[in-house]
Amino acid sequence: MLKGISPIISPDLLKVLCEMGHGDRIMIGDGNFPCASVGKNAVIIRCDGHGVPELLDAILSLIPLDEHTDKPVMLMEVSKGDNAKTPIWDTFAEIVAKHDARGKSAIGFYERQEYYNETRKCYALVATGETAVYANVMLQKGVVK
Repeated sequence: MLKGISPIISPDLLKVLCEMGHGDRIMIGDGNFPCASVGKNAVIIRCDGHGVPELLDAILSLIPLDEHTDKPVMLMEVSKGDNAKTPIWDTFAEIVAKHDARGKSAIGFYERQEYYNETRKCYALVATGETAVYANVMLQKGVVK
């Protein structure tokens, strides 16, 4: 264990966050996200016993969001015809606002297929046990000052 680092940040996840440079992206996927197949070229970290909000908060306590892009936090849009409710997005916005002055305005959306395509470009994917739907969040790392 280390002082000041959330105990849900595993040694493997901490290593990945250290390896990432500015502009690299990490995606935290809900329990339904196909991390293994979509992330064939990425580092995959298993965090099955945790939800996305607590991991998002822990990760953002260690890395800054990219200041050189308007939307360093990307979510997957609800698919057309899907009536899913996404109250977890409000939780994400609160967490982002806690760590970045841009708050909710730092969050953008990709259409479902575009989200998968962009996820394939991520440095790392974190697979969680999150049960909320559309609870995937992609972060673009900024410069540590």
